[in-house]
Amino acid sequence: MIDANDIPSSQLILYADDGYDSHVVRLLLEEKKLAYYLSRLHSERPEDLTELNPYHTLPVLQQREIALYEINVIFEYLEERYHTNKLLPETPQERAQFRQLAWRIQRDWLSLGKRLLTHPDSFNKAQAAMAKKQLSDSLITLSPLFAHKSYFMADDFGWCDVLLAPLLWRLEEMEIELPRAISRPLFEYQKRVFERDSFQKSVR
Repeated sequence: MIDANDIPSSQLILYADDGYDSHVVRLLLEEKKLAYYLSRLHSERPEDLTELNPYHTLPVLQQREIALYEINVIFEYLEERYHTNKLLPETPQERAQFRQLAWRIQRDWLSLGKRLLTHPDSFNKAQAAMAKKQLSDSLITLSPLFAHKSYFMADDFGWCDVLLAPLLWRLEEMEIELPRAISRPLFEYQKRVFERDSFQKSVR
């Protein structure tokens, strides 16, 4: 791990792996154009991580005396602290609606995706097959939604897109192949998002 004492206290430090949650936070930081130090960790979890996160999970975002390890809390912290490149709309009503959309994405899609992204030795194959079908069917059914706006239910890139993009990036890993003809709006959305400079940096 990076020795935080060697880094200015005001700087953000991200401890991350190659998993979905870490990808979300990297994309979030890149989209908000925030400078940060990346400490990429793999299977080994240093003991020092326990001092920052009692659950010993990644990612962990550290700044000064604060260490955050839940992606929604990390998002709210960065959105409130850094007012440039906002990822929620301006009005309280719109912000509430988008937070609810983000909650639905996590509940309906990400819960299935994370089940499929679990190590094969750790999950029930029947449950995985059901999750794959549910996620595939849902994405196909809702694909037309992506034809109406440039981004998810919005003209501007936002928090919902930060949550969705890393999931869609892993469709092949989850062995999900969507029919191109009826999923065309979704594929066009993926192309727009994956070509963004912030996304390209988040997968390097």
